[in-house]
Amino acid sequence: MNNTTKIRQEIIEFAKDRVEEIYNYDKDKLNEISDLHHEIFNSDYYIVGYYQARVWMGDNAFDCIGVVQDYEQGNFGEVHTDLSCPEKVANMYAYIIGEEVLSNVVQEFKDNLQLELDLEEA
Repeated sequence: MNNTTKIRQEIIEFAKDRVEEIYNYDKDKLNEISDLHHEIFNSDYYIVGYYQARVWMGDNAFDCIGVVQDYEQGNFGEVHTDLSCPEKVANMYAYIIGEEVLSNVVQEFKDNLQLELDLEEA
């Protein structure tokens, strides 16, 4: 498994944990993916610290920068993230991957809940 795959999987696991946590205090929040995405990936930093971000991205820093550039260019017509700051790149990368995976994470969580309910009824 290469480093970007590990990073992506880490973000997915983070999203799963946060979805379960959010469900436990407000079930209705799982119904609005864009608000949920904002709460999970935009209301706090995913990575804090310049050094921690550099280590987290590792040899894949340029891959992360490329993803951020493509995303922002495609969505905003220009790049807003300070690409010279590893912390900003890492957090924007987590935001983007979070956006890509969150619908599936929520659906998997709901499917697992339904399976648990079905097993309890059987």
